[in-house]
Amino acid sequence: MASMESRLPPLPDATTPVLVGFSGGLDSTVLLHLLAHAPAARARGLRAVHVHHGLQPAADAWAAHCQHVCGQWQVPLQVVRVQVDTNAGDGPEAAARRARHAAFAAVLQPGERLALAHHRDDQAETFLLRALRGSGVEGLAAMRELRDFGAGQLWRPLLHIPRAALEAHARRHHLHWIEDPSNEQDAFDRNFLRNTLMPLLATRWPDAAAQFARSAALVGEAATLLQTQDAQWLPGCSDAAGALSVAALAALPAPACARVLRLWARQRGLPPLPGHGVDRIRHDLLVAGHDRQAEFRWQQARIVRWRDRLHAVADTPPWPPGWQADWDGRAPLALPDGGVLALRGTPGFDAPLQVRQRQGGERIRLPGRAHSHLLKHRLQASDIPPWLRPHLPLLCDGPQVLAAGDGIVAAHLRDWLQARGAQLHWQPPGNAN
Repeated sequence: MASMESRLPPLPDATTPVLVGFSGGLDSTVLLHLLAHAPAARARGLRAVHVHHGLQPAADAWAAHCQHVCGQWQVPLQVVRVQVDTNAGDGPEAAARRARHAAFAAVLQPGERLALAHHRDDQAETFLLRALRGSGVEGLAAMRELRDFGAGQLWRPLLHIPRAALEAHARRHHLHWIEDPSNEQDAFDRNFLRNTLMPLLATRWPDAAAQFARSAALVGEAATLLQTQDAQWLPGCSDAAGALSVAALAALPAPACARVLRLWARQRGLPPLPGHGVDRIRHDLLVAGHDRQAEFRWQQARIVRWRDRLHAVADTPPWPPGWQADWDGRAPLALPDGGVLALRGTPGFDAPLQVRQRQGGERIRLPGRAHSHLLKHRLQASDIPPWLRPHLPLLCDGPQVLAAGDGIVAAHLRDWLQARGAQLHWQPPGNAN
């Protein structure tokens, strides 16, 4: 059998430093050992990071073990403590992984590669787990050897190597590693596959893990081709603001429509669409009447049909009932939903004004109009999306409405702003569109 060193893929180019995710377990110990004893890796700025989850009683001892190993091999180590949200609803495994990846992204420097020790058996397990969850080609492609991540890239140089080879290397070099007792708990799906199902499959198909990993690689190739086609379809369906044309989507074949929707949601920063999400959007939103604001909600996001477009919307906190504030315009005003109202081009108002939320029944007199109009009617005729209207700040002088956001401005305030070369600017709360 070839040595582990000879089976490593080529290391990054001479200008790329490497950060090793070091848990102290067998896999990451072997990876760090290989890189620590590779002169080229050291020359490029090799360092390691240990994420302290605090989920096990021995977590402090594990961090101390990692510090000892890195001290022996003269590899700088950063220990990052994280809080794992075990009440997120998707299980402790997913919560710990999410916290760990957030920590990795936070410490990864621009242009650096994060090296993780996933191996061929991990890839086979990931493929099976995702198949059992009904994943499409992107999911079944499982883990990629190299992909963009944070400010740099995520690199899995051991992905084609079986775990047995890692263990053989560790024993040959007398390495010491941590055994996590939670790995024996079959209540976790991955542990059940690793401890029960994969050994059973291997009794009949000895190369099952290798074949699953090969299938993941082949699906990954197909996914890459499909993603290229998706990237060509999406611009023809979206407008300059990033909304999707209902007509353009409906004209696509159903599979192409589904893929464009998933790519678009991902690019707009929304959570992955659930399995039934695409069908709901196609059957409910694409055929909804022009006068109906149909929507699909999941997690903390939604997709809304408005003016024959699909808009991606992230949920934002509502204003507290009765919230209001006096504002002199001298500094931007932070709104309770995360939005901001600012006055630009002049030091401030002549006297403080009041900012509050809509209550209903307000009227405003617009430029060139002799009479006031219901603000509700002006909003319906405006380009302000319905989901942002509850967040619209009203600028008032007593009972008189001077502005709704920055797009609907009363005649008196418009004249005041124009005389000073000034303008209002409303930054709505964080939303994807």
